[in-house]
Amino acid sequence: MILCIAEKPSVARDIASILGANVKRDGYFEGNGYAVSWTIGHLCTLKEPHDYNANHKSWSLYDLPLIPEKFGIKLIENPGQLRQFKVIERLVAECVEVINCGDAGQEGELIQRWVLHLAKCNKPVKRLWISSLTDEAIKDGFKNLKAATDYNRLYAAGNARAVGDWLLGINATRLYTMKFGQSKQVLSIGRVQTPTLNIIVTRHKEIEAFNSTEFFELHTIYRGVDFSFDKGRIDKEERANKGLQMISGQPFTVTNFEQKEGKEGNPKLFNLTSLQVESNRKHGYTSEQTLNLVQNLYEKKVVSYPRVDTNYLTDDLYPKIPGIMEGLLHFKSLTKPVLEKPIPKSKNVFDNAKVTDHHAIIPTGIAPSGISPEEQHIYILISKRFIAAFYPECKVSNTTVLGEVAVPDGSLKIGFKATGRQVLDLGWRKVFADDKADKAESPAEQSMPIFVEGETGPHTPRIDRKKTTAPKPHTEATLLKAMEAAGRNVEDEELREALKSNGIGRPSTRANIIETLFKRQYIVRKGKSIFATETGVQLIDTIDNELIKSPELTGQWESKLRQIEKGEYDPELFKSELIAMLKEITDEVLFNASNKRITLVSEEVKTPKKVSVPRVKKIVEKVAIEAILCPKCKTGKFLKGKNAYGCSNYANGCKVIVPFEIMSKKLTDAQIVDLLTVGKTKKIKGLKYPGQQASMDGVLELTDDFNIGLEE
Repeated sequence: MILCIAEKPSVARDIASILGANVKRDGYFEGNGYAVSWTIGHLCTLKEPHDYNANHKSWSLYDLPLIPEKFGIKLIENPGQLRQFKVIERLVAECVEVINCGDAGQEGELIQRWVLHLAKCNKPVKRLWISSLTDEAIKDGFKNLKAATDYNRLYAAGNARAVGDWLLGINATRLYTMKFGQSKQVLSIGRVQTPTLNIIVTRHKEIEAFNSTEFFELHTIYRGVDFSFDKGRIDKEERANKGLQMISGQPFTVTNFEQKEGKEGNPKLFNLTSLQVESNRKHGYTSEQTLNLVQNLYEKKVVSYPRVDTNYLTDDLYPKIPGIMEGLLHFKSLTKPVLEKPIPKSKNVFDNAKVTDHHAIIPTGIAPSGISPEEQHIYILISKRFIAAFYPECKVSNTTVLGEVAVPDGSLKIGFKATGRQVLDLGWRKVFADDKADKAESPAEQSMPIFVEGETGPHTPRIDRKKTTAPKPHTEATLLKAMEAAGRNVEDEELREALKSNGIGRPSTRANIIETLFKRQYIVRKGKSIFATETGVQLIDTIDNELIKSPELTGQWESKLRQIEKGEYDPELFKSELIAMLKEITDEVLFNASNKRITLVSEEVKTPKKVSVPRVKKIVEKVAIEAILCPKCKTGKFLKGKNAYGCSNYANGCKVIVPFEIMSKKLTDAQIVDLLTVGKTKKIKGLKYPGQQASMDGVLELTDDFNIGLEE
């Protein structure tokens, strides 16, 4: 028997169907010489400090830094996961060969390797590596199975990442909590989360420190075109008025007229970060929401593997493009012009050198069915971006006009400049012609008549009084861009591409990092804007060591992890560098740092004084409990039983249930929806512990192990 191990029951079911393993067993499918099981995501984790030494369960400054001689892994102590591991362990012992069908990425490789290690696997192992879950992709993948050893470097990078996160997270969190925390407050420090917080705090301080200054602009209207003073802003009102007086009543002369035809290159295909940015910009979805939605679309076979950091396709996909286009039935009017001609093979789309594990996110050509409105929004974004990549470039005309006004005595000439831009051929922009968000954000371009050099005539000068404005708070879109560019505020797509190797975190983890900062109450969201809380600001101010909080330095660590993946850097050297850094930081905090205490965050978080936050109208939609995806397995939906709602994947090991009544209180549908979507309810009155008469008010929350508890 050959054992295939997938990451989720839904993926295992798809693989089993292709292989003919159609008999359902407890924790796996069987048939045709195959057993197909799954890991339910993570079954294993790195051991905790007390697993190495029971004394380390208690936190003490004098034990730091905690550095195990050898890192070990253990099973996650959850009944459902332990039961599933026992199934895999037995199947590993009985099989003749294992096929690793885990998620085709660094984390997926790590999950599978750890499970096989604890299952004491000594059987031959092969790797299924696919970029979509279509039947065709799965069949092709099984025809071209890889040797497990081909992915040893990928595993080494994933393992080094996990060890690095453990070393810094465990030690720095204990160090700063014991030194600067109050009461039961935990000050969470992370290799990626802390520099990400620093980006937000830095912007927060820039806004706080900003002082608005008044300035003046000298303009004039000639032949209906607005010309600006070519030296830019004027600081003093007296100087501006003097300039206005000098040119009033004097003729305007055109000194240069230049028109150049140019092209706007097609937008690049989506990687996960750029998709999250666009989704936040157009639909207001958080990065975590977008990741969950595109993951659902992947598992429904309509888009390719989403956790990618590349915007390119490999050359071998070129022959498949027409078939994918033909499958986009909802976009026939847009695909028709592409299919009428030979499809171009642009270097902007196809570049083997810029594709690592997987290609960019594209539709598979399979028509979607049964997808939610939110999933449809993401599917449309991906499909339109894919179609636009194969349209002609947008042709434009850029016009620059220079002019001047001579003062009465001719001793001085004051220069002016006007620019304009006209679209000559929409090209790829036709694909987005109906997108309201794009129209709303496109600045109006002034139309430009033909000017003749040397022409002269009357004009209407004026002065505009303006004020400098504070930097804008980060949104999730701008924060993701900053994380991708190692903390730098980079709008240019090509430059961000060049900085990717030093970006903070990986595309697949950035959403979780941002959500962790919200959960820790280091940041807060108001409308689309993100602000640091008092706790977040004080935590960054308390950390003196730049190695922990610097986006640039953390980006260098990320670069080393990518080098490990390529076999260009030693994982042991990466670990030893982190250990040396930890010892330096520990000594620094213990012997040099002040004894100040960090303030606990209050419920009401003040935004920086210089920021006016627009009121956002909330649209509340009634959500059916039966339509909610399970927050644990991400595939099941909730079924109503006699006493509780339970995940439809209950038989496959997902045991998430929500009783109708908890702590003597019958839950409303709205409270159950909040638990399953937000993770906690609003305050509920009249809760009682079993066997007690006294009631209390409290908030129910979904715990990390997906049980329901009372928020502390």
